Amino acid sequence: MMRINAERLWSTLAMMAQIGGTPAGGVTRLALSDEDRIARNLLRDWALEAGFSCDVDSMGNMFIRRAGKNPTLAPVITGSHVDSQPLGGNYDGIYGVMAGLELLRTLNDNQLETERDIVLVNWTNEEGARFAPAMLASGVWTGQFSEEYAHALADRDGITVGEALDAIGYRGEQPARAFPIHACYELHIEQGPILEDEAIDIGLVRAAMGQRWFTITLDGFAAHAGTTPMHSRRDALTAFAELALKVEAIGYQHEPDGRATIGMANVTPNSRNVVPSRVVCSVEFRHPHSEALDAMEAALYQAAESLTARGVNANVERIFDYAPIAFDAACLARSENAVAGLGYTARPMVSGAGHDTCYVSKIAPASMIFIPCEKGISHNEAENILPEWSEKGANVLLHSVLTAAQEP
Repeated sequence: MMRINAERLWSTLAMMAQIGGTPAGGVTRLALSDEDRIARNLLRDWALEAGFSCDVDSMGNMFIRRAGKNPTLAPVITGSHVDSQPLGGNYDGIYGVMAGLELLRTLNDNQLETERDIVLVNWTNEEGARFAPAMLASGVWTGQFSEEYAHALADRDGITVGEALDAIGYRGEQPARAFPIHACYELHIEQGPILEDEAIDIGLVRAAMGQRWFTITLDGFAAHAGTTPMHSRRDALTAFAELALKVEAIGYQHEPDGRATIGMANVTPNSRNVVPSRVVCSVEFRHPHSEALDAMEAALYQAAESLTARGVNANVERIFDYAPIAFDAACLARSENAVAGLGYTARPMVSGAGHDTCYVSKIAPASMIFIPCEKGISHNEAENILPEWSEKGANVLLHSVLTAAQEP
């Protein structure tokens, strides 16, 4: 079977890692920053040098197209994102973009003409680190958000998405609107430890977890730490501690796919010698099945109600509900065949993170391919992959996309 040029792929990853590189070996390349502009320009230059076209839409999404025999057929798309988290890693997102570029270059090297066009996409602001929410531009492109809403979003300095697009010269003229797609693939690092722990080459991602976010407000009563007896207290913080353990238990009750997290909490009055009167915290549940999310949410309400025994009132507000995603069976079958033909090992997986392809899957057949990352570390300067992992993932992507692109 045809193989990608592994050394060339690794070289492009190394060059991209220098753009926004940090002293600790990671990268800070926030969306629509100057570092993002430099990386985009390099990607565009590589594409043009290889004979591909590069179009940019009004959200800054880049579409690099290798023409096929029949331009009237819906293309196959692949890609990911160039932007990173602050002090992030060298492979999250950018690996999928560079592997997509390598795929197109490999087809050139082999002088292979496909029936359908193949389009490599760099989605703007996938991370959401500078402009919230995440997956913003793919969300606009697939009709989840309006362009006006997205352009008006501002970062901490008050700079809007529209202003930032203009500043780096990447506000294209064509509207950010989906075109027909035959199939979509995204290659990504796992961002978890399973593939490395099990010594498996490839994760075939069959689903992405749904997410539900809540804000919990616990109201007790402020009191003097020295004069208020223990039995008289309505301590919001100790109630929060009980709630935190119950949230953790909810996650364990829905293993192996369930996730339950309290990521932030604010204590009032936050004074050393005052019994806390209020705690406001986040709760996040993730699971690939809506029924399980329903059960987790119901358990959260029960846990909150139980705090009345402590004299603390709990208010639960759901602020975000992102439905689980089931990826396309035909897309997965192409990748399964590629894995078998290449002689690699694979296992089915569920993505615990959100990705641009989750939005694309709402309008077109799509799936994802994972490779291992060391110790499951991601969104961290220590994020790392091995060259052989990079090569194997790109080969599976190559044959998944090529099979789809040769279909009439």
